[in-house]
Amino acid sequence: MPLVLVKQGESVIIRKITGKDELRQHLAELGFVVNEVVTVVSEIAGNLILQVKDSRIALDKNIASRILV
Repeated sequence: MPLVLVKQGESVIIRKITGKDELRQHLAELGFVVNEVVTVVSEIAGNLILQVKDSRIALDKNIASRILV
């Protein structure tokens, strides 16, 4: 399921990242890689603030929908 459907406070494991190579590379540089644990800190209008590794990162809903968990 896409990351945008995960509830606030829930931790999930990334299973797949879809999209163009540039987008996947950018997300990998931010720490979004397969088998990484991601926690949804908050959600506003579909946009997410995520905890990945030791960082909090905001993603808009279009990009977050490319991350499958």
